[in-house]
Amino acid sequence: MKSKGIKNLLIDLGGVLINLDRQRCIENFQKLGLRNVEDLLDIHNPNGLLMQQEKGLITPAEFRDGVRQMIGKAVSDTQIDTAWNSFLVDIPTHKLDLLLKLREKYVVYLLSNTNQIHWDWACIHLFPYRTFKVEDYFEKTYLSFEMKMAKPEPEIFKTIIEDAGIEPKETLFIDDSKMNCKAAQNLGIITYTAKAGEDWSHLFNSK
Repeated sequence: MKSKGIKNLLIDLGGVLINLDRQRCIENFQKLGLRNVEDLLDIHNPNGLLMQQEKGLITPAEFRDGVRQMIGKAVSDTQIDTAWNSFLVDIPTHKLDLLLKLREKYVVYLLSNTNQIHWDWACIHLFPYRTFKVEDYFEKTYLSFEMKMAKPEPEIFKTIIEDAGIEPKETLFIDDSKMNCKAAQNLGIITYTAKAGEDWSHLFNSK
């Protein structure tokens, strides 16, 4: 990848950096009495609680109230957050080491469809490593709930290109969604679709 004129990296969060456990999340919500967990986790429903939260159209409090409504009984904020955050497992330390190393050669950005509850939890529990915190790994973080837009909408990529002042052809986007990668490709960005939990450090190994 070094030989292709890449200067900027756009890196996804869930599935690329953070290992995910959807089944654990489902089971924990079921224990709280939520029967239709798949409805909650449906990323393809623009009006669903998940996408409303990921695009910052509802607050964490409104998300929790929506979950309580789906469950149909009193459940505490802490119980909801614990079940919700059980989706997130860890960031392997070799990936944190890699990010720090990549910052020596590239301008590294984070681009994630995420929500306030997950982001706050990740900043406290997943990114701190040795003396480093989340701001040490990235030039800037582009988060869907803050931007009020989400991948694969072309607008989110256009906004980043303009805001960061980057050339698409000099930018590599690593994401675990083919749809998101296709949207970036349409704007001239180089992409790599990572498999869940993949060690994608081979992209940067010198031949």
